[in-house]
Amino acid sequence: MHCAIYKSLKKQDTYLYMASKDDFSKVPESLLRLLGAPVHVMDLDLSPERKLAQEDAADVLRNLQERGWHLQMPRQEQWPGFTPQPKH
Repeated sequence: MHCAIYKSLKKQDTYLYMASKDDFSKVPESLLRLLGAPVHVMDLDLSPERKLAQEDAADVLRNLQERGWHLQMPRQEQWPGFTPQPKH
């Protein structure tokens, strides 16, 4: 699956994977406010076997297929006002 990856200028080491480039219509408005204007950093061909630095590719793919986006946050950080979806 092809996806687009964006970084947040407001939250360091935070990335938003998108199933459709520049289509943020499925991303919750509260999350977009916390991230600020997302900056496109790269496109990626993703498969379950692909190794990612901080995420499980199968989880990312599932989120992209089910909701159209996946959020990669720094592991230690908690954000008031936004609760990430539980992993399946």
